[in-house]
Amino acid sequence: MNIIITEDYDELSEKASEIIIEHVRNKPDAVLGLATGSTPLGLYKRLVEDHKENGTSYKQIRAVNLDEYKGLTKDHPQSYAWFMRKNLFDRIDIDLNNTYIENGTAKDEKSECERYDSILEQFPRDIQLLGLGSNGHIAFNEPNTPFDSTTHVVTLADSTVKDNARLFSDISEVPRKAYTMGLKSIMQAKKILLLASGLNKADAVAKLMYGKPTEELPASIISEHKDCTVILDEKAASKL
Repeated sequence: MNIIITEDYDELSEKASEIIIEHVRNKPDAVLGLATGSTPLGLYKRLVEDHKENGTSYKQIRAVNLDEYKGLTKDHPQSYAWFMRKNLFDRIDIDLNNTYIENGTAKDEKSECERYDSILEQFPRDIQLLGLGSNGHIAFNEPNTPFDSTTHVVTLADSTVKDNARLFSDISEVPRKAYTMGLKSIMQAKKILLLASGLNKADAVAKLMYGKPTEELPASIISEHKDCTVILDEKAASKL
């Protein structure tokens, strides 16, 4: 695991953007595995700025997202489909037909999971971006998710609901279930890039760095990946 510790969130976002931009420039038809939440916002802002200032193109890029809330339509302002359009896709030259995310309103959970697994097989990711939950989850894979999991529906842990409540007007509005790419699926990416920022991530980061792989800490699986980079700001790295 390659570990980069930055002074603050801005530097973390800058370092992460350099890695993604390099991938896009070196392979214009790359498949990017993308994440949502507050952590990648600075990264996405820099990708947009680079696109406008330097002309880095995403016309041939395919983007595959980690997860989506169950029950939210793609146009719901708190859906991850909407999040990606607002913060990245509508601000660069990517073809929306080349962007993929689970269907939060699918009527048949099993069929939707199988559909998404087939997309992951069809478009192997060149790099997979990950955030880190305060309880060590990646995507919506909560503690004790099997390491051999593929796309599935998960009931969100109380800590995850509380973490995400800041994005809703009331915690009661936070969906309790979500579709998520599984841990086995995440590990199939050629390269993994995990970002962690803030003191509330410090415990999970320390367990990731000092512990052995365990399903109690889903993120710990990435220590077994052959090409993994972890970027931390000083607060997230404060217990190392």
